[in-house]
Amino acid sequence: MISILAIIWVIGILIFVHELGHFLVAKLSGVKVLTFSLGFGPKLIGKRIGETEYRISALPLGGYVRPLGDNPREKVPKKEEKRALSHQSVPKRMAIVAAGPLANFLLAVLIFSLLFSVGIPLYKNTPVIGEIAEGYPAQKAGVKPGDVILKVDGTQINQWSDIPDVIKESKGKKLQLTIKRGGEIIKIRVTPQVEMEKDLLGEVKKTHKIGISPTIEIKKEPVYKSIGLGFYQTWNITKGVMVFVVKVIRGKEEVKKAAGGPILIAKIVAMQAHEGLVNLLFITAFISVNLGILNLIPIPILDGGHLLFLSIEAVRRKPLSVRKMEVIQQIGLTIILLLMVYIIFIDLERVGFMKFIMKIFSPGTQ
Repeated sequence: MISILAIIWVIGILIFVHELGHFLVAKLSGVKVLTFSLGFGPKLIGKRIGETEYRISALPLGGYVRPLGDNPREKVPKKEEKRALSHQSVPKRMAIVAAGPLANFLLAVLIFSLLFSVGIPLYKNTPVIGEIAEGYPAQKAGVKPGDVILKVDGTQINQWSDIPDVIKESKGKKLQLTIKRGGEIIKIRVTPQVEMEKDLLGEVKKTHKIGISPTIEIKKEPVYKSIGLGFYQTWNITKGVMVFVVKVIRGKEEVKKAAGGPILIAKIVAMQAHEGLVNLLFITAFISVNLGILNLIPIPILDGGHLLFLSIEAVRRKPLSVRKMEVIQQIGLTIILLLMVYIIFIDLERVGFMKFIMKIFSPGTQ
């Protein structure tokens, strides 16, 4: 139940915030908004308030805001031309289009700022042991919480992030830990144990562990600093996602395992929801950044495609013909559908569905 509610929350809030961005800037620009919909397809429920109908539609994989005059072939009554999207200046239309992705970035900033201001648990990067896992090699060897790891097999340890690599490189061989306990320097020999664990993408990987965790601190920042950290965290994630998108476009094979669609997103959200509210909020912000960036890709039917059309119009000082725009949008729609099929295929392959289907239909399956 928690997983389902978490998935509904993340999908709902991301779609709502994105469309709210379009809606608010359209209204501020004096454009008449006819429909504000969460979801596509047939209307499930709806209510007209003022000049806008607010609805929830059947397909929850997006949403839309429909302003007056958004269709170039639409005939706008003479008395309402001033409030039609098609009669607005290029800068105004660009602002309305860009407001959706911008709202997703601002949502991420807001969530990260909130997390930093209320205080979030963070692992300290100092090489001080916080917890010892029961039954693991470290406990059996006599390692204790509060011990400071100085060296591992002669390798100097300056921060906690140095430790996992050293343990991994040992490939399960016995290690010698040089530890400071109080004012005493002691040496303890410990043999890492092999474990198979799943990462967020569901990939099972072999790892080595001795059963130690770093110390945790609750980091709480003043509001002004939290906002700055919120922008900084959002920018860092944005850079990482952009690098990933470039690798996808270049066809880098290693990114295939990391790519995913609705199934993977739902799986990750469900996992993070069980880890607590902080994790759920973090993954919401992370996906919001992804949604903002993907919508800015200059593929027709996406916000980035509309911005491209408007940029061309600004340079030419006149829009492309309606026929050309329709053809380009059809091509864009085809590209998006093919990408969706490909990503869903990867998702199904990851969860083993495709292997199951192949096994059923393979001749001579025993």
